[in-house]
Amino acid sequence: MFKAKAYSAASATSPLVSSTIPRRDTTERDVQIEILFCGVCHSDLHHARDEWHSIMPTVYPCVPGHEIVGRVTKVGSAVTKFKPGDLAGVGCLVDSDHTCPNCQDGLEQLCPNQTLTYGSPDKHLGGVTYGGYSDSIVVDERFVLRVPANLDLAGVAPLLCAGITTYSPMRRWGNLAGKKVGVVGLGGLGHMGVKFAHAFGAHVVVFTTSPNKKEDALRLGADEVIISTSAEDMKKHAGTFNFILDTIAADHDINAYITMLGRDGNITLVGAPEKPLSVSAFALLFGRRSLSGSIIGGIAETQEMLDFCGSHNITSDVEVIPIQRINEAYERLLKSDVKYRFSIDMASLKSE
Repeated sequence: MFKAKAYSAASATSPLVSSTIPRRDTTERDVQIEILFCGVCHSDLHHARDEWHSIMPTVYPCVPGHEIVGRVTKVGSAVTKFKPGDLAGVGCLVDSDHTCPNCQDGLEQLCPNQTLTYGSPDKHLGGVTYGGYSDSIVVDERFVLRVPANLDLAGVAPLLCAGITTYSPMRRWGNLAGKKVGVVGLGGLGHMGVKFAHAFGAHVVVFTTSPNKKEDALRLGADEVIISTSAEDMKKHAGTFNFILDTIAADHDINAYITMLGRDGNITLVGAPEKPLSVSAFALLFGRRSLSGSIIGGIAETQEMLDFCGSHNITSDVEVIPIQRINEAYERLLKSDVKYRFSIDMASLKSE
């Protein structure tokens, strides 16, 4: 066991502050990574403030961060995929049971015995797992990802959550080339959805309540922008979409978007509104439309996504911050005051 520098919260109302945490020594299958950048996900804020207490109570102290990019510094004797000096990434998961039907199908994100990067029971050291707001991490080789060397590392970090969250349902839905694809919302998830849909060759349409986001949506790869508060705009496009990705985490009228779908169209939720959504059966019945949900992706699919990003030069649009500004970043995150993700330069931790 060794000590690592980190930023942690001591309670739901405490700011994140400089601290040290234990990390396990590398076992034969482990990869030790010097963390270079860590993205800031809204889940980090929920966890730090214990806002998901009924689902996953936070154990303090907690260290968030599951969008991790770094450089391998040490590997165990049985590791074959990585060597010191390699670029590597770690997403939302660091282990699973490897034996359940979901794991056997490469769907570790659906494993009932998964180990999250932070906040899960730590079977090696006891206590809970600590995330990427740290200078290093030790992870089982099977949950470490290769990072394309041609991409900006600060922009790669959010791909490990926001990237795979939007890539997975689009890829699962099939060949989107030439199809009409909608993206609801233009935030941390939505802007990645636009980039992927554009790279897949779709006709991309962004739904937004903010007219001032139109220019940015077009810059990111959208072909059209619909102001969703305009009944005229919505009516004009009703029944014309093959697939819609709904990234909204706030309460909203899901039926307004279901009716945008054509026959056999699908809308997939990747946002998680706090209140249950009310769905009209008739909106689904007429047109054989479907509504589904999706959460991140398995390890193999996440690697596929990173390789796709390397081939198409796709990264997240980020604002790079030092770790010392993380509490300010959380306050700005609540106001949606970032385009489109924060990425922490972990070199700033060296000054602590």
